[in-house]
Amino acid sequence: MTFFILFACVGCLVLSITWGKINPFLAFLGVSILSGVLLKMPLSKISQSVTTGIGNTLGSLVIVIVLGAMLGKLVAESGAAQRIADTMQRLFGTRHLVWAMAFTGFLVGIPLYYNVGFVLLMPIIFSVAYRYKLPLVYIGLPMLASLSVMHGFLPPHPSPMALVMQFHADMATTFSYGIIIAIPAIIIAGPLFARSLKHIASSDPTVSLCTTNADADLPGVVNSFVSSLLPVITIGAATVLEKIYSLNDSAQNIFAFFADPNIAMVLTIVISTYSLGIRGGKKISQIMAVYADAVKDISMILLIIGSAGILKQIFVDSGVSNALATSLKSWPLPPLLLAWLVAAGLRIALGSATIAGLTAAGILSPLALQVGVDPNLMVLSIGAGSLFCSHVNDTAFWLFKEYFGLTITDTLRSWTIMESIVSVVGLLGVLCLNYLM
Repeated sequence: MTFFILFACVGCLVLSITWGKINPFLAFLGVSILSGVLLKMPLSKISQSVTTGIGNTLGSLVIVIVLGAMLGKLVAESGAAQRIADTMQRLFGTRHLVWAMAFTGFLVGIPLYYNVGFVLLMPIIFSVAYRYKLPLVYIGLPMLASLSVMHGFLPPHPSPMALVMQFHADMATTFSYGIIIAIPAIIIAGPLFARSLKHIASSDPTVSLCTTNADADLPGVVNSFVSSLLPVITIGAATVLEKIYSLNDSAQNIFAFFADPNIAMVLTIVISTYSLGIRGGKKISQIMAVYADAVKDISMILLIIGSAGILKQIFVDSGVSNALATSLKSWPLPPLLLAWLVAAGLRIALGSATIAGLTAAGILSPLALQVGVDPNLMVLSIGAGSLFCSHVNDTAFWLFKEYFGLTITDTLRSWTIMESIVSVVGLLGVLCLNYLM
């Protein structure tokens, strides 16, 4: 009966979001409370679980996600991302444009959230396709494959970051593993797969929505690259130095301080505010307005992540998560494959990669503790599963379709298959790492 209630509540969550069109935050909150009641938790305990769930989840995430959104918005507004893209085009040359687009998406996708990166990079995709008379989908898909991989696999993006916290994984290790898996996923789903899409034509793409800045108004190349990648550089360098100076307690404390994601993001914002903002001629008030807009852009993401934490806490406090984990442990499937299947199923049903990943984590986190699976690989397995088979219930599907002026059939042929390739290659990468480690 307990398992029936759990699956009925998850089904209710899926239907309320997809069929009922209820806001995901409200759907998570309502289903969480309903789950607690049906699982016969004391009413006072339900209220406590709601507070604990949202507090624990957001308490460890809110600084990184908010500062990450601010950095991404500043990178977009200052023209740093456009400078990175232009530089990549010059370095790779006209013969390898799809590789240049993929690598640009890889670099820009580290600090930028997917939707921001999508809209930001569309002018570059259109201008390159027009300049070299190449099919729009053939040029654009490699860049968007990179953005999608960054969004689903790597912290500090919201879903991977939340998964890192839920599974108590190490962010630097998860990021390192994620990069290893991301590279083949991007290559196969991007430049290689794009070769089969040259025949897909775009009809009346949304070019009018795209604008570009004059070259003279863009920040310098070094400034653009360093400012955009500073969180990764800071955390990576501090983590390596912390291991090198493991016998020196004072040095280790200093490097551990700077390896903390919150500190790395604060340091990045301070430096980037000057390097991309003040140095570029912006007033402090203008930069703060950019930051305020950035917080508005991700406010709903924060609420959804927090409410997913509530559902997870209800399942944990009611005891159903441990019971489910014990049951799943007896299944003849490796835990990493099981995690991918659960996340992929939720992705197909819900549409949102973030919601699918967080819901899967709430169900599977006790299993990870019981079977002793590598939490870093568990994060990546769920992240890969959450990208599988994007279709008509995913906003990114329609964003791609409308911007590129495609039919639904061509969107399924290009976008949906690309996302599925990324997901499957990601799973294979996780399983290979698990075998090698």
